[in-house]
Amino acid sequence: MKYLKEFLEDQVIFYNNFSFIELDPISIPHLFKKKEDIELAGFLTALISWGNRIAIIKSAQQLMELMDFSPFEFIINAEEKDLRLISKYYYRTLNGDDLLFLIFALRNIYQKKGGLEKVAEKGFKKQGTIKGAIANIRETLLDTQHLARSEKHLANPAKGSAAKRINMFLRWMVRGDDKGVDFGLWRNIPPAALMCPLDVHSGRVARQLGLLTRKQNDWKAVEELTANLKSFDVKDPVKYDFAIFGIGVNKNKFNYSRKAIFELFY
Repeated sequence: MKYLKEFLEDQVIFYNNFSFIELDPISIPHLFKKKEDIELAGFLTALISWGNRIAIIKSAQQLMELMDFSPFEFIINAEEKDLRLISKYYYRTLNGDDLLFLIFALRNIYQKKGGLEKVAEKGFKKQGTIKGAIANIRETLLDTQHLARSEKHLANPAKGSAAKRINMFLRWMVRGDDKGVDFGLWRNIPPAALMCPLDVHSGRVARQLGLLTRKQNDWKAVEELTANLKSFDVKDPVKYDFAIFGIGVNKNKFNYSRKAIFELFY
């Protein structure tokens, strides 16, 4: 596995740098300086992060504009006229009703629960896992009155979901290094506990590299992939998310079979 680790490390170096930000949804929370704005912009952007990245970024920018580029202030203080305007927003299956629920649920979290970080930290400490953090975020959000349809936007690993978007958000908040991509704002959850974001694209690449054998892209697959990545770096396994992403982006340029990777180094 040595050659595979070297290859992945090389890809991490290539992609985990400031130039990565511009064409990735993480560019949206990077518009802000205030901790709460970064958290909320990141969370809302992550929730709509499926589909074309350009479309995701455009839609997230529109949402930030509707919030006057002050997501924390908007969520805490938005009045009826503001909410009527934002209720017209939609992206794919997330509509105005879903967004209004999220606004009120996040308002409750920041006014009564100490913010998203505290909610995630409480779940993590209770179970000792990121799965616990995700569960507590979900459960606390759903304490707010909502339509049944809105629940589909909040991943549930307990029911087998790979929870790609919330794992990506947690990577943004928890993981930090000197490259300036991930924020590293949340210091009481260790990067070693993070789980690798997994979707159809990253799953395909992981299987090509021999990092994943499970056929379904579910929570068990996330656990398998992350465990294999920990064999390369136990303290920061999800840094390889950059490598897996990069390999997927270049899928039309290279044949990334294990044999091809071996030949790159030997």
